[in-house]
Amino acid sequence: MNLSKTISALLLCFSIAVTASAQDQEADSTGLPGDNFSLQGALDLFKKAGSPEEFEKLLNTQDNKVNNLDLNGDGQIDYIRVTSKKQDDVQIFVLQALVSSSESQDVAVISLQKTAEENAVIQIEGDDDIYGESTIAEPLPEAESAFNYSPATHGPSVSGPEGIIVNVWFWPCVRYVYAPAYTVWVSPFTWVAHPVWWHPWRPMPYYVYRPYCVHYNTRYVVVPTRRIQPARIMYRPTRVTSVTVIQRNRVVVNNYRNSRHEYRNGYRQTNYGNRGGNYYAPNRTYNNGGRNYAPDRVNTGGRSGYNGGDRSYNGGSRGYGGNYSPGRVNNGGGTRQSGGGFGGNRSGGNSGGRNSGRATRN
Repeated sequence: MNLSKTISALLLCFSIAVTASAQDQEADSTGLPGDNFSLQGALDLFKKAGSPEEFEKLLNTQDNKVNNLDLNGDGQIDYIRVTSKKQDDVQIFVLQALVSSSESQDVAVISLQKTAEENAVIQIEGDDDIYGESTIAEPLPEAESAFNYSPATHGPSVSGPEGIIVNVWFWPCVRYVYAPAYTVWVSPFTWVAHPVWWHPWRPMPYYVYRPYCVHYNTRYVVVPTRRIQPARIMYRPTRVTSVTVIQRNRVVVNNYRNSRHEYRNGYRQTNYGNRGGNYYAPNRTYNNGGRNYAPDRVNTGGRSGYNGGDRSYNGGSRGYGGNYSPGRVNNGGGTRQSGGGFGGNRSGGNSGGRNSGRATRN
């Protein structure tokens, strides 16, 4: 009798502990789609892959547990295809989820740059429709692969030291894509033409999925700085978004953005929530020679932006000094058109009808 009571008590304690752990993990979730795709895990798979084609296969292999996305809500994991683009020594690899026969959604983009002989840097940036804002991750330094990095030593783009950056030249996939015979990889797979080896599986609950990704945070870190500026310019005109994904996540994305950033009188209040690992958090400027890149805008039919303004985080018409306005993407009716080029309108200092308190020069 005593043994039976002891076993029952132990089972009860175990059940309570498991329930409490699951509740803690759910509380750690942002509720955004990006909770179910590990940027750090994707970089780790890129490190292991021997080619972009193999990288795509690793992303869509269930045992790797990096992709847990179900963006269209059909109860099945979405296939992630990889397409690449090259310009001089800079390459990008776009990770794109197949949402339907007429829609796809960019999940993240890997930026890679050869900076010198046998030297290269890499970052992955999550799409702001998936992560609420652009979220950037990169490898953590190791003694045998780290070096001091500064993108500019003089001129208008000069900035302070940016710390130790990992040299990824000796990653097999990096050497592969910089070989003279390499041609850019564009995935041939579509919604109706999946690879024969791939079979979708049901997504895991967040509290089950998250522990599989925690160990990546010891090798990769979330940072606020884009280190490969040409990659952003290369990518922006080709960015693809899905009306279905935007509409399904509109409320949670808006709530997340409103809680994350408040810019008042040059002061930023931040609540970083769950992004995994350490987060280095200076002001959100990207060392672009005094210019900030505004995020892409999506026209879903009559609406100018998520928060009803000029795509500012606070819903107003707030400008930033020296901004580049990106092209717009229109996905109405299941078609996708990428905006071409940049608007040259720059607003100086504090715009949007606010008086900065300085005298205006004629």
